[in-house]
Amino acid sequence: MRRLSLAVTTTLTLLATATVALAQRGTGDWMTAGFDAQRSNWVRNDGKISRDSMAKPGFELVWKLKFDNAARQLNTVTPPALLDFFIGHRGFRALGFFGASSDRMIGVDIDLARIEWQKNYSTSAAPAGTIDCPGGLTAGVTRPLSLAYPPVPTGVGPGRGTPAKGGVGEPYEGAVTLKNRPVAPPKPMPAKPTAPAAAAFNPFAPRIQWAVGLTGDGKLHSVYVSNGEEPNPAVPFVPAGAHAKGLMVFDNTAYVATVNSCGGAANGVWALDLASKAVSQWKAAGNVAGTAGPAAGPDGTLYVAAGNEVTALEAKTLKPLSSYKADSALTSSPVVFEYKGKNLAAVTSTDGRLHLVDTAALATPLDKSAAFSGAGYAAGALTSWQDPSGTRWILAPASGSVAASAGFTASNGAVTNGAVVAWKVVDKGGVPALAPGWMSRDLVSPTAPVVVNGVVFALSSGEFRSADSKMTAAQRAQKSVPAVVYALDSATGKELWSSGKTITSFVHSGTLSAGGSRIYVGTHEGTQYAFSFPIEH
Repeated sequence: MRRLSLAVTTTLTLLATATVALAQRGTGDWMTAGFDAQRSNWVRNDGKISRDSMAKPGFELVWKLKFDNAARQLNTVTPPALLDFFIGHRGFRALGFFGASSDRMIGVDIDLARIEWQKNYSTSAAPAGTIDCPGGLTAGVTRPLSLAYPPVPTGVGPGRGTPAKGGVGEPYEGAVTLKNRPVAPPKPMPAKPTAPAAAAFNPFAPRIQWAVGLTGDGKLHSVYVSNGEEPNPAVPFVPAGAHAKGLMVFDNTAYVATVNSCGGAANGVWALDLASKAVSQWKAAGNVAGTAGPAAGPDGTLYVAAGNEVTALEAKTLKPLSSYKADSALTSSPVVFEYKGKNLAAVTSTDGRLHLVDTAALATPLDKSAAFSGAGYAAGALTSWQDPSGTRWILAPASGSVAASAGFTASNGAVTNGAVVAWKVVDKGGVPALAPGWMSRDLVSPTAPVVVNGVVFALSSGEFRSADSKMTAAQRAQKSVPAVVYALDSATGKELWSSGKTITSFVHSGTLSAGGSRIYVGTHEGTQYAFSFPIEH
């Protein structure tokens, strides 16, 4: 019995080690706005979420959590950066890191919906601000990330890929390990190398993991993920009161965009070298577009949409390298993706079109779609993913009745408020081009969807959007309706599941995020909802 117990314990330890090793390498964690440096909004693998599982009952609200946070205009709590399978002194944990508009960073056990730590950086009663310049922590919390494209999807998360096999042989034959033993004697063990080989990845080796946030006073805070402690003083980054978007960190440098000239901060992109504390700035000719800030290619080049231009910026120095000029102002952050060995990018404009460019020859567009959205709608961000057949997709939120001239049909019912539309990237004479795919059901002010293992999660935010600058936050809130999350078939856009009336308010800045078989969404009054398949604890 003791030998059996020891064998089981050893096996479980090895399985846990393998699983954690995969998780701590960041194969599926939501690290920053849009999931990764490319702002793809695409979680490649998941052990539970699939088109088959979402078509069956079982996916539901698993927890909701209201934070103690004073809202600033319509801003409350930002979508979380995630860390699955963190190994600490309290065992294996799954953590989420939220930014609150009251200049607070919050660490949450996302399995148990339990606040682990929170740090308040507000030093005085800040002014209420405006909708365009709300103040406080607006750029979200991020984790340092890799520039490489995440691995190609396998369809499942870590775990067994083949059925288990028994270890009992036929009668009188003994164990199968004896039956199948090699006839020839085993070869002698190779001699040990004289020089030590490169050390394998050890998930239990001590290493520091950080959560990073930018507070309303313009300072960057780097804290331990385990307890929120900040070992070093915060570093000045942008002017106090700036409206920052899309904070991300890679290669020991932090990047963020500032918009609306808030706090005297020029619109553009900022870079902070975390070693030297030196700050670089690129000033945009117009306002920076989108909700996710700049996107980065696998070589570190940043792509930012501002005014009517997409500009490529050199990493760290932010030196302009090249640009693409559209016919009208841009309305989304770029999304960068790989297509047949090329790094492409896509962005939307105020005339309701999608633009496709090759980052190696940015000046000339590859293709432009017909108008698919109501003029002036700010898409905010885009989504790009690749299905198992190798087809590359680009998904965008649209407002109003999607124009028939764009090639989409209302196969999922009449669309009057908005929808998610999906294009395929195809070859036309050897040149990448856009072809209409599908259109979702009717959605109210949709945001960029999230793709998890081939399932599209779309958010009907419910927010009443208006270009009327005199309309107050309270007036907008009064005209808004509760948000709804939908799971859609990624091949057709057909509805598989919805959250129904579970969410009781609308979403302003809390777009969808996902990881660990959970979908997260936060409403304007500060409640976070998590949807998943329930498990026992």
